[in-house]
Amino acid sequence: MARYKTVLLVDDNDADNLIHREVLEEEEFAERIEVAWNGREALEYLQSQDPDPEGYFPPDIIFLDINMPIMNGFEFLEEYAKLPEAIRKAVVVVMLTSSVNPLDKENAADLVAGYMTKPLQPENLDKL
Repeated sequence: MARYKTVLLVDDNDADNLIHREVLEEEEFAERIEVAWNGREALEYLQSQDPDPEGYFPPDIIFLDINMPIMNGFEFLEEYAKLPEAIRKAVVVVMLTSSVNPLDKENAADLVAGYMTKPLQPENLDKL
């Protein structure tokens, strides 16, 4: 039985999304996995839905990349903070990135619940 209903992967890399989806499915981590290709698309996904309409699956966890075109992870977090509390209240945001820059980790510390480097590993899921 899955631990969560919905996970939102926010990443522009097809290969990373494929690997992360496989890990999440193998670990039965979520019933549903949604993908947004950049921060703007993720915001649109979150904003375009009423709290409980049929067919919308609010994410329990967002795995967010930093380096993406159109809107990167930090730009997403700035806009995400402006969303209504009703949208943000039950969502855990985890930075999942290939960046090893210590400044990225430091800058993300107050904005996200966790910071992980790619690829997503099953043992990291247990930390959530």
